[in-house]
Amino acid sequence: MERVGFYSGSFDPVTYGHLDVIRRSFRLVDHVVVGIGVSATKKALLSFEDRARLIEEETAEMAREAGCRVSVTSFSGLVVEAARKADAKIIIRGLRGPADYEYEAQMVGMNGILAPDVETVFLTAAPGLQIISSTLVRQIAAMGGDLEKFVPARVAAALHKRFEEDDD
Repeated sequence: MERVGFYSGSFDPVTYGHLDVIRRSFRLVDHVVVGIGVSATKKALLSFEDRARLIEEETAEMAREAGCRVSVTSFSGLVVEAARKADAKIIIRGLRGPADYEYEAQMVGMNGILAPDVETVFLTAAPGLQIISSTLVRQIAAMGGDLEKFVPARVAAALHKRFEEDDD
């Protein structure tokens, strides 16, 4: 039986920290479903299609090497319901530090009440990646900064292209 994990976020953009969590998730599950949260009230910088494509491109080789699968889906409701829809029994959450833990611990408690059949696991980001946040990456990209240490080249190119479009 395939073990499925659900990893949710905005991934706007996907960072080296996100990719590290996905890679390490392969030790726990056979199939990682990356759930991109979409909201009618929160406008993302990159389209869902761009985010999904970038995640698929950046995870294809690592998944193949691990003998695992990665798929991408969108969701707009509760994470536990999206996880169930994906047949996931594990919700994967990445932590950057103590502040993330405090918030995530509350979510685990609530999700445990809503879906006691779905377990949540935390993967702490690798030390060198803990400082990376999508928000800061977007700000650096908006100012034309170098993104090489935070996101893969394809992601950096997509961000720079998006900001060039805004300048036109």
